[in-house]
Amino acid sequence: MILEFLPMNALGAVKINGLLDGIDAGVSQVLEVVNDAIFFSIGGMPIIVIWLLFAGVFFTWQMKFVNVRAFKHAIDVVRGKYDDPNSEEGEVSHFQALAIALSATVGIGNIASAAVAIALGGPGACFWLTVGGLLGMSTKFVECTLGHKYRIVKPDGTIAGGPMYYLSAGLAELGLIQLGKILASIYSFICFLGILAAVAILQTNQSLAAVTAIVPSLADYGWIYGAIVAGLVGLVIIGGLQRLARVAGVIAPLMCGIYILASVWVLAIYFTAIPEAIATIIKSAFSFHAVGGGFAGALIQGLRRSAFSNEAGTGTAAIAHAVARTDEPVREGIVTILEPFIDTVIICNLTALVVIITGAYNNPDFADFSGTQLASAAFGEAIGWFPYLLAVVIFFFAFSTIISQYYYGQVCWYYLLGDRSEIVYQLLFLACIVLGSVASPKAVIEYGDAIFVALVFPNLLGIYFLSNQVAADLEDYLNRLKVGQMVKIVN
Repeated sequence: MILEFLPMNALGAVKINGLLDGIDAGVSQVLEVVNDAIFFSIGGMPIIVIWLLFAGVFFTWQMKFVNVRAFKHAIDVVRGKYDDPNSEEGEVSHFQALAIALSATVGIGNIASAAVAIALGGPGACFWLTVGGLLGMSTKFVECTLGHKYRIVKPDGTIAGGPMYYLSAGLAELGLIQLGKILASIYSFICFLGILAAVAILQTNQSLAAVTAIVPSLADYGWIYGAIVAGLVGLVIIGGLQRLARVAGVIAPLMCGIYILASVWVLAIYFTAIPEAIATIIKSAFSFHAVGGGFAGALIQGLRRSAFSNEAGTGTAAIAHAVARTDEPVREGIVTILEPFIDTVIICNLTALVVIITGAYNNPDFADFSGTQLASAAFGEAIGWFPYLLAVVIFFFAFSTIISQYYYGQVCWYYLLGDRSEIVYQLLFLACIVLGSVASPKAVIEYGDAIFVALVFPNLLGIYFLSNQVAADLEDYLNRLKVGQMVKIVN
């Protein structure tokens, strides 16, 4: 139940009365209706999966495989080869914007998503998760280019941008003023709710689960853990976007590096099992009789978890990249193609391979394990002490996700209500962190991502209208790059 609290010996046993049980049941029913509506299916295929798959294919084709032909340029830009801070407007560098966006997406979702996809859709889900990540590179390019193009400068001189701004301003330029306003408002409201439920509550809860697996006694004092996390988050957010960018710029690459090295270590130990694991993935991806529902189950779970992992199509990363220091929206859009590649193609696949080659995914002893627990058990099969390090990694992954997503929620709050009562949002966000440390994750895990994925509908609808101008801007940018009109900084 949502309101099922962890035991707190220091405070005495907490007893949930009938009234709270009734409220809990009512909320669960509402969330179930929301989940059924969002994942409405045709012939067993959720509309949202079709929507995301079509978007990825459409934008990849329309942008002439920008995810491939601009890949090297994206790396050069992140390395600072085209930075000119003296003449370009913005608040953070390309690397910092990438770090913020990666901090918001690389985390528990990567560890849990791959494990959950395999548990529910079989090993073949890993194949479709990868396909979703590759196609998502093009989708994210389009939405982040628009996010930067339609950003605004607020009265205090700071910059804000994201789907709510390109939906309203971009569609207004096409004469669809009312549609733009409606989609922008719906997006901001859903994004705000999703950040509170699927980020502040869920990230805290799942990181606590990983930590208590190593320190079981902490389960009796979850509220203390929540208070500590809320305090640390508070120290970061009071420093504004600049402090958030600096913290994310350290945590994101460090934690990614540790996790990748550990995964490679496990794969090296089980090196001879890798070919068989890959064959199993490909075979079950197209088999109608494989575990997890066969082809349909693998496809649905793979694409669904891919969307939740890298958030391509939700538009959230456009909020971070809108503040990047550049006068070229397309350049910032190109940077973003690296995110799904790092997030899904690399990290999720490493997790999936570890779960498969260690046999953890079909081990009956782990049948009741959640995503993070299954991944931890898989690593533990190869490296006995690694679950301890993984608990630390998960904590920092969750922390970096929370602070980055806080900024996304802040932009949504500003769009809906302006700067009025921003302290209310900050207190509400911190309260949800504490709540996440004492509440049962069952309903939040099951329906929290559904609320977040609902962002796909208003966002993709809008960028379908706006993608033609992005395609034209991309060709103009690449032509100028080809003839040497772009200034390359020699470091």
